Amino acid sequence: MSELLLVHGTCHGAWCFEALLAGLARLEIPARAIDLPGRDGAATTLEDYARAILAAAGPDTILVGHSAGGYAITAAAEADPSRFRGLVYLCAYLPEAGQSLADMRRAGPSQPLLPAIRMAPDRGSFTIDPALARAAFYQDCPEELAAAAIARLCPQPVAPQETPLWPRAAPGLPRHYITCTQDRTIPPAYQDRMAATLPPECRHRLPSGHSPFLSMPGLLARELARIRRAIVPR
Repeated sequence: MSELLLVHGTCHGAWCFEALLAGLARLEIPARAIDLPGRDGAATTLEDYARAILAAAGPDTILVGHSAGGYAITAAAEADPSRFRGLVYLCAYLPEAGQSLADMRRAGPSQPLLPAIRMAPDRGSFTIDPALARAAFYQDCPEELAAAAIARLCPQPVAPQETPLWPRAAPGLPRHYITCTQDRTIPPAYQDRMAATLPPECRHRLPSGHSPFLSMPGLLARELARIRRAIVPR
């Protein structure tokens, strides 16, 4: 049975998927979440991300990448596409050939997260200003839930986001995109532009901000269950 492996985005960790994992369990959908390396701000590469995902993935895994996690799951699929049944991009960057995540962010219509980024003195990592984090990540989450999430944000290594990809194998796998229509981190219109490279039946929408795993985990769990059925029909 194909398992969902949930991969977090910038400054987050496996913790952010706790409510979503509970929702998936209620639907009897096997799922796990992992921490990517470098959450302590240590030097880390996109290849390190790919290796961590490959180490965690079982046979026929479906990868779900949130936000910057879109690059991590694509890098893993490029490293060994035979390990995966499909890729799901949750309000995520869908890599373009020869572009880094930072390139794609700069190419977008706007960069809403930029004012909240606080670069480390060595410029090897950055954090998110807690005072601006809710507006960027959690504007549609209950205040207490948002505060708890902000307290758990961690440093983000820069190198994985400055590394270009040339996806060749990943486009051969089933790929789905979930646009979050109230997102204040990655503009929804830009998400739609990335999703437009996929077939219409592989494009999905949620009326949420950037963190639907916190604001509407039940609805997101049901959407992921539907996508899983499309990738792995019974």
